[in-house]
Amino acid sequence: MMADAKVALVTGGSSGIGLAIATKMASLGMRVIVTGRRQDALDRTVATLGENVSGIAADVTSLADLEALFSQIRAEFGRIDVLVANAGGGVHAPLGQITEANFDRQFDTNVKGIVFTVQGALPLLQPGSSIVIVGSTSSIDPGPSMSIYGATKAAVRNLVRSWVSDLKGTGIRINIVSPGPTNTQSLRDAFGDQVEASMAFLHDKSPIGRIGEPEEIAEVAAFLASDAASYVNGIELFADGGASQT
Repeated sequence: MMADAKVALVTGGSSGIGLAIATKMASLGMRVIVTGRRQDALDRTVATLGENVSGIAADVTSLADLEALFSQIRAEFGRIDVLVANAGGGVHAPLGQITEANFDRQFDTNVKGIVFTVQGALPLLQPGSSIVIVGSTSSIDPGPSMSIYGATKAAVRNLVRSWVSDLKGTGIRINIVSPGPTNTQSLRDAFGDQVEASMAFLHDKSPIGRIGEPEEIAEVAAFLASDAASYVNGIELFADGGASQT
């Protein structure tokens, strides 16, 4: 590992899309830091991905956790070149069954967590650094029972619309990759006992006849983070096989 290798932080990096992104960044020779709430999952990720990957337990809804995370990164790495704000989640609940607890959980993780992850990382970002936020096509096409989740992702899109101006002159780029339905365990878990019917619906809706794989989302995130995207700033890139356009 070269001493000047890029340092990448991936929140929610121990499973699903986050793990795929961390794996991709590591394969590109970056020093990768993954965060998550569960130390055991982080330990498995580090053991799988190798010596240039570090795991730091942190809950993005906790400002104290984030402060400790960035202090440790400053002490051990000195900077962040690529920030991937991926930690998030959704709860299916139609109007009439939305609970305060599920509302708070989704806004705390998907909006508050993004705000204070990005803001906390700013002092560690340099000109040429890249921020990639993992959104969702639910920002424009939430579907039934996903109103609150979709609202959080629409909020994130509007945060970035403002932040791209706030970051003017810093040399820091910020973009969103918004996946469509992606083949992760969390997606299957969300459907409960309706998983087969729900997956069939998603496959049928897709113009290319399938849902995405985490590795495909990771490729898009890696592009947005890379120097190849040096003139790409402030966009929401939908990686969904065209499903949100139908």
